[in-house]
Amino acid sequence: MDKTIVILSTLDTKGEETKYLREQIEKQGCRVLVIDIGTRGTPSIPADITREEVLAAAGKDIDREALKQDRPRLIQAMIDGAGEKVRELYSANKLSGIIGIGGATNTLMCTGAMKALPFGIPKLMVSSNASARGFASRYFGASDIAIMHSVIDFTSLNDLMRDVLDRAAGSIVGMVSKRVPHATFADLEKQAKPRVAMTMLNMCEKCAEYVKQHLEGEGYQVIGFSATGVPDMAMEELIEKEGIFSAVIDLAPGAVAEELLGGTRAAGPHRLEAAGKVGIPQIIAPCLVNLMTPPKSKYKPEYHSRKKYDLDAFRSYLRLSPEEFRMIAEVYARKLNQARGPVKIIIPTKGWSGIDGEGSVLYDPEEDRIFVEELKKHLRSDIEIREVDANLEEEPFAEAILKAFKEVMSKAKAS
Repeated sequence: MDKTIVILSTLDTKGEETKYLREQIEKQGCRVLVIDIGTRGTPSIPADITREEVLAAAGKDIDREALKQDRPRLIQAMIDGAGEKVRELYSANKLSGIIGIGGATNTLMCTGAMKALPFGIPKLMVSSNASARGFASRYFGASDIAIMHSVIDFTSLNDLMRDVLDRAAGSIVGMVSKRVPHATFADLEKQAKPRVAMTMLNMCEKCAEYVKQHLEGEGYQVIGFSATGVPDMAMEELIEKEGIFSAVIDLAPGAVAEELLGGTRAAGPHRLEAAGKVGIPQIIAPCLVNLMTPPKSKYKPEYHSRKKYDLDAFRSYLRLSPEEFRMIAEVYARKLNQARGPVKIIIPTKGWSGIDGEGSVLYDPEEDRIFVEELKKHLRSDIEIREVDANLEEEPFAEAILKAFKEVMSKAKAS
């Protein structure tokens, strides 16, 4: 196979394991490049890209001796430098996949560097710290990194460690063997059906499925993202960095409010900005925009008296207050006003999800109206808010989404 796999490792502490992993990958027909991201002792095996080269690639005036006294800064410099080196290798068609090995610090460094690579490039982290509480989300971020839990630590090349590394070698070789060499989504764009990104949740599942089936029948690919925080953050990154989508149907953009109010579905400060920045058409709906999911450990006293829907033992949806509606409406408007492409906002008047329709304790169209009216005050005049006399999960609303989609796509083509 004409494939090159990069190994990220600390050769001062994991040299023996790295050498074995390299041999197993090469036995399966792939070339290997080893990048040393060690920060302490002398490397026990030679690297194809040394730690000195990694530090130089960090683009800083590096004083390695001084950095030894500032470990967090040294680690960040290694992450930045390794990220730059793997980007260079990928751009030069010298990287088909990447694998890292190690414990907590190594996992943090390796996955940090892996995030420099685009979606679709095989990325595998073999970590003895994969299941540590509070760490996994940092390792993944919004990237498509696969993490294999080694269970045992990387302290020696024993029988169990050989078994772990044998499986790791087979895994990364299998990943790269199934991918078109050095292909990017941009390379395939002319051959592919146009892609539409769509956020969704189980509270708008009927609407999402209806829209998806109709658009696929018209020749589009609909790529779904669960609007739970990390997936919709990943969607924003793919829109901005990869340029692979023709439009966005944002059925569930509630992460904007969650970010402001400290909810569990927060997706970072730049949610609802990428599509506008690159200028692709947007359809916006309000699924769960009127509800938030604060961690129960951080409840304010007044939260206990709000109307709510218990999702499970750990999460409850709470209705927003009128003051919160006014505050978030201004933020939504500010983000959408920056859009360079066409935008339409479709609002149902009989509930914004499958759990707040007529008869539900959450049903309160008068309070929902506060958000809509405040949004109108701050939006650009060319951004239409279209109201539909239905619940978000009912067919007339889904039909309104499809109609608006055709309109914004036609406008985008005309311009």
